[in-house]
Amino acid sequence: KLTASDGASGDEFGYSVSLYKDYALIGSYYDDDNGSDSGSAYIFKRNGSTWTQQQKLTASDGASLDEFGKSVSLYKDVALIGARYDDDNGSQSGSAYIFKRNGSIWTQQQKLTASDGSSNEQFGYSVSLYKDYALIGAIRDISTKGSTYVFKRHGSTWSEQTKLIASDGLDTAWFGWTTSLYEDYALIGAK
Repeated sequence: KLTASDGASGDEFGYSVSLYKDYALIGSYYDDDNGSDSGSAYIFKRNGSTWTQQQKLTASDGASLDEFGKSVSLYKDVALIGARYDDDNGSQSGSAYIFKRNGSIWTQQQKLTASDGSSNEQFGYSVSLYKDYALIGAIRDISTKGSTYVFKRHGSTWSEQTKLIASDGLDTAWFGWTTSLYEDYALIGAK
């Protein structure tokens, strides 16, 4: 059983999880290190049959109500963490953060936002990572139809490649509620 070393009431540790080989990434989106409900995520590493907390991740520009850690995805030495209520493109426009591991240290590498982002889109509601690609859901984009963005890594830089929308999208479909990525395929839920 894994718990946060500094866990507190209401943190919601375990709301989102992702696993890759000997590493586990666990979101705690109501954690308060950068203000009330700013959020965090924890890296655990396995040694034999024991999992130990390696590092706690927070956004370099985290603020109250961002909900960093609402969604998480892990692939090799890269972690992708959504903050659906971040405000860079307007109130609750959302963002996602790339962290990279070097040895045993995870460092924030880049912050991702939608090129056409605007208020209330909740970009970062869901995230998925595979090789050089990141999939990021924005459930309230296009009113409440939702959309999902594809980012591609070139060297150490991630750039928006395309935006996916449902061909039969309807209001309140929330396309991008869940996302999963594997090789050349993206699977996107519209609840």
